[in-house]
Parts: sequence; C-alpha cells; structure tokens
Amino acid sequence: MSIPFADRLLRWFDQHGRKDLPWQHPREPYRVWLSEIMLQQTQVATVIPYFHRFLERFPTVRSLAEAPVDDVLQRWAGLGYYARARNLHRCAQTVMQQHGGQWPRDIDAMVALPGIGRSTAAAILSQAFGDRHAILDGNVKRVLARHAGIAGYPGLPAVQQKLWRVSESHLPQARLADYTQAIMDLGAAICTSRKPLCGSCPVSEDCVARRENRIAELPGPKPRKVRPQRASWLLLIENERGDLLLERRPPSGIWGSLWCPPVVELADDWRSALQERYGLQVGQPETLAAVHHAFTHYDLELRPLRVRLAKGARIADASVAWTTMRDPDALPGLPAPVRKLVEAAYFSTPDLLSL
Repeated sequence: MSIPFADRLLRWFDQHGRKDLPWQHPREPYRVWLSEIMLQQTQVATVIPYFHRFLERFPTVRSLAEAPVDDVLQRWAGLGYYARARNLHRCAQTVMQQHGGQWPRDIDAMVALPGIGRSTAAAILSQAFGDRHAILDGNVKRVLARHAGIAGYPGLPAVQQKLWRVSESHLPQARLADYTQAIMDLGAAICTSRKPLCGSCPVSEDCVARRENRIAELPGPKPRKVRPQRASWLLLIENERGDLLLERRPPSGIWGSLWCPPVVELADDWRSALQERYGLQVGQPETLAAVHHAFTHYDLELRPLRVRLAKGARIADASVAWTTMRDPDALPGLPAPVRKLVEAAYFSTPDLLSL
C-alpha cells in the first residue's frame, strides 16, 4: 500500500518546509489572519516587512478595530488591492462587536466576517487552532490539479468543486497546521507554475500530470480577454505655499478611501471638472511624464498636470486636504503609483524642495 499523500507531504515539510515565518511564532489567530489577508495575491517576501510594521502599530485586534481607517490605509499603502485593508478594518471591528474580541471557531461564522472566504477561513482555523479544514488557494489549486489530473481553469465552478473534493480527501487526522503550511510551501517552492522541480517533489510518484506528461497544460489557463486600456489626468494642484491638494477617493473602486490628487477621465475636460467640483480656475499647466499602472482587470495610464492656484484661492470642502511638499514622510497613505509619481515630482531634486 502506498504511503498517504499527507504523510509524504509532512515528511517533506519536516525537512524542507518554512517554519520560521513571523506569523508562526506565535501562531495565534490575529497574526495568522493578518498574514493570510496580506498574502492574498502577494508574495511572502513582500509581505514580511509590512507584517512587522503593521503589528508595531496594531498589535491586537482591538487596537486595529479602534484605529482610524486612515491609519490602516497608510500602513497598507504599497501592498495594493486596498479593499483588503478596508475589509481588514471592518473585520476587526466585527470581531470586537459580534464576538467579544474572540475569533469564531465555526467555519461558517469565520466566512461571514468581512474579507474572509472559504479557503482563508480554513487556513486560519487550521493554522491557529489545528482544526481539520481543507484549503484551496492558488498554489494548492496548482498542486492538486496536476497531482489528480484535473483539467480546466480552476476558477470555473465545476473545476473548483473537483479540487475541493480532492483537497478534503487528502487531509490528515493530525498536524493540520503543519499540513496546511506544507501544501502551500509545496506549491510555492516545488510545484511552481513554470519549471516545477518534479525530481524533488514528495508526491511525484503518483502525480497524473508527471505520468502523462501534462505538467505544462495543468492547471488549465484562464480564458483570455483583451485587457481594457484606460487613461486619466492626475491633477497636481498647488496653493500659493506649494502645498498639494489631495481628495479622499470614494469608498469603492480603485484606491478606495485613500487620499489622492484629483483624477479626471482623459475624455473629460479637466478644467470644467475642477470648476464643477471646487469652483477652481487655474492657469496653464505643466505637463509631466505619464506613468502606467497595471490593475487586475485593466491597465491605467496617468497623465500628470501640475497647476498653481491663483493667490488667495480657497477650497471649503471636508473631503479635501492640503499636504506639505517639504517632507516626504509627512505624506498620507497615497496609492503606490501615485506616491512614486509625487515623490519624483517634488522630492527628487533639491530645487523642488523649495516649493
């Protein structure tokens, strides 16, 4: 009789798995939850410094729940996918308000929390409490699709259902926290999307993809769509002191609730937009180099215009703020591409510091 999948994987993990990640010591619910949200669509190496900085500012779920959302977004700036940060804040508040600051052990109650899906809930419960739940993140989908020979794009409901069944069938009776980390590590280090290290894989002997020479075709690719291309004006509006106008983005959509210079669709008249929003009239702008940013579903070109307000012009609107351009550390939580652009425009050369 062959050795069970989980036993082989755990033996491999004991020798090669990651056991020194910061959220593993201690492996308690708040830290595990925070890491799982940060790791959604973000690599471990990128997450680790953010994780440490986040814990310094928000060491407990209570401290996170009680913090202003601006503080949360500022600490998150640069990680992208800002809905995660907003959901993180809402989730902490929900845990405090509905669960008395204790994380629920029931998976349905965990899934009901903001920003937590089935796989994330299972990862938290298995790693923080050792509960017996299967996960199905991107790495695990790839491992199981290849090992079980499941064709099709894993995002399709029918394919995903098959993968869930396989994932549940491999669960061991013990060491659930280690097993969950092990199968994620296997996908990250061995069963990679390109050039997998099949010779080092502990479960390769009964891997369908390897046996049938289908490694390159499994899992099935996402059906291709033409990526939409969008372009917008980014208006760097300065007052007589050289301070920069920022406005809070709407709660939904890109960069939700972050502070940002006004953005106007390229097809719209930006002068009319400024007049309509704030009653502002400005002179001839200075055109700066365009920047490009790729989102999940489309590409965005930002075309910055630097404009000065007439002396004495004022804006009375609680949704806008002026920020100094004398100290880059004083900038609030800006979207990462906007921060890079602003820092390049205002802090890259000494003469610009005198604005």
